Amino acid sequence: QVQLVESGGGLVQAGGSLRLSCAASGRTNSQYTMGWFRQAPGKEREVVAVISWSGRNTNTADSVKGRFTISRDNAKNTVYLQMNSLKPEDTAVYYCAATRGPLSINRFAYESWGQGTQVTVSS
Repeated sequence: QVQLVESGGGLVQAGGSLRLSCAASGRTNSQYTMGWFRQAPGKEREVVAVISWSGRNTNTADSVKGRFTISRDNAKNTVYLQMNSLKPEDTAVYYCAATRGPLSINRFAYESWGQGTQVTVSS
């Protein structure tokens, strides 16, 4: 398995931006599909965006489309989530996840998870 560590969360005002990073270590020689998921209090964990190993294919949730962008730098074993025009409803713990399977928006397809980073958007 691969170990994942998220960073970049914090408190931001509505309309602001944050960039989350997810650094992978361990068995990084495998070709992992990566994803960002989030979980708000009292809600189920939901997909935000996923990206193929090559970076050529992505899938972004409708709720963040046009505002959030997922990208990756395989040379640095890092995946990013650029979040713009943040809204209070984006407040959640954001998790990075990895799978050796194909691109998927299903959280149960992901084998490895980070500890999460808190994003809070104030109105």
